[in-house]
Amino acid sequence: MATIKATMPGVFYRRPSPDADPYVEEGGSFTPGQTIALIEVMKTFNELKAEDAGRITRFLIDDGDEVSMGQDIAEVDG
Repeated sequence: MATIKATMPGVFYRRPSPDADPYVEEGGSFTPGQTIALIEVMKTFNELKAEDAGRITRFLIDDGDEVSMGQDIAEVDG
């Protein structure tokens, strides 16, 4: 199974704000260049963008979890 990995260390968020919908739901499709999530580093929010098209089969971490560079964030098909 392919995965999406964190591009930097920080705090992981699936949505642009606490009351917004997630960028992509589990089971949802995404296209190249689409924002999948945010990683906050020192109060700066960095978009994690898809390199290819696919579908999120499962997120491996929750909103607000800390991530390390290269850590698997989600399993994908596609």
